[in-house]
Amino acid sequence: MAAQKGKDLLLKAADDAGAFVTVAGLRARQIAFNAEAVDVTHSESAGRWRELLAGAGVRRASISGAGIFKDEASDTLVRQIFFDGAIRDWQVVVPGFGTIAGPFQLTPALSTRISGGSDMPSRASAAVATGCGAPSMS
Repeated sequence: MAAQKGKDLLLKAADDAGAFVTVAGLRARQIAFNAEAVDVTHSESAGRWRELLAGAGVRRASISGAGIFKDEASDTLVRQIFFDGAIRDWQVVVPGFGTIAGPFQLTPALSTRISGGSDMPSRASAAVATGCGAPSMS
């Protein structure tokens, strides 16, 4: 995959009707998928070697980034989702790679900054983590 411009990565949130609306373009970002193993080692484990439980564990996806809100309505929607503590469906569109979609919740890292006056877009910095269910990639 060729390198992509950060501003090409789009963050979309489900509105109250469930339709996805573009809320921001992200520039600095990190996408991480993690899985934690379940250790079932016990005193009778063969040779006292570590044993893991296959197919078990906690999986997690997280996305963080900084960018520009699309408009004032997008800024308002994201702030409302954050302050409600809501778990919403989100999409992160990565050109040349695909779309990561799933139920995510904004974490306390949300911040917005108005710069350059009222005619300039708000800057956003946000971290999201899966709220429930598995994200999908298409």
